[in-house]
Amino acid sequence: MRPPHPPEPERAAEVRRRFADEARSERPDLALLCLLVGAAADGTLDEAGMDAAEIELDRLAGQLPFRPGGPRSWAAALAELLGARCGFHGTPGDYQRLESSLLHEVLRRRRGLPILLSVVWMEVARRAGAPVYGVALPGHFVVGFGPPGDQVLADPFDGGRVLTGPDAELLVAGATGAPLDPSMLAPADPLDVVLRILNNVRAWAATRPERSDVALWAVELSLLLPSHPARLRYERAQLLVQRGDFLAGAAELDAYAEVVAAVDEPAADRVRRQAHAARSMLN
Repeated sequence: MRPPHPPEPERAAEVRRRFADEARSERPDLALLCLLVGAAADGTLDEAGMDAAEIELDRLAGQLPFRPGGPRSWAAALAELLGARCGFHGTPGDYQRLESSLLHEVLRRRRGLPILLSVVWMEVARRAGAPVYGVALPGHFVVGFGPPGDQVLADPFDGGRVLTGPDAELLVAGATGAPLDPSMLAPADPLDVVLRILNNVRAWAATRPERSDVALWAVELSLLLPSHPARLRYERAQLLVQRGDFLAGAAELDAYAEVVAAVDEPAADRVRRQAHAARSMLN
């Protein structure tokens, strides 16, 4: 199966507008933002498809037991439903598929990256009233249940397996070589979750130069988030030049140079020279 391709320009613009509005709302809806990421990636995902994904999350939540108990009981109930009965999990091969970062595809295939599987866990659990949140461990996203003093971690990539303290320490050590810091166990903000998903999409596209279209929409959505790295503007400019839009790329380089000039004038000069080189490609 070929990876999905972005929608036509008019639909893409509408998706970006809705994404920006939701990202700047008082309480951003994580599921909706993830589905809009999917719509930016997949031109076949229309409003009916997005509604169907929301309905599926509702349906799954309806299968959970009513208030099963404390954090550990909630984690066990989610693992039984989503991991054991429904078969949601991940494998190393899922890192090679763009679909593994798209919520609607993860709901269909029941496979995905740790962070997208965690979104499924969170959205199903939230709808059922569980005290759930994402935990952005370095290199491996998991789900948390309950307050800090009674926190239970589960790994949706491994079917919802409940993690012991040493398990979490091993995950962090394997990703960073450093010990687990308690700050790593704090609940992840929904917009940080979305940015991390988009970073994964950009990483997927970075190894596939022929899919610069994917890299571009992922960068453009990232720039719509209220908080994002300024260097994303430079990345967008490079992508525009790479795709042959030399004037737009040069303008973006000049704009980025103005930002950089406040802290690093030599770097700003290098960017301005890149803008000049981009314009010269028109001759």
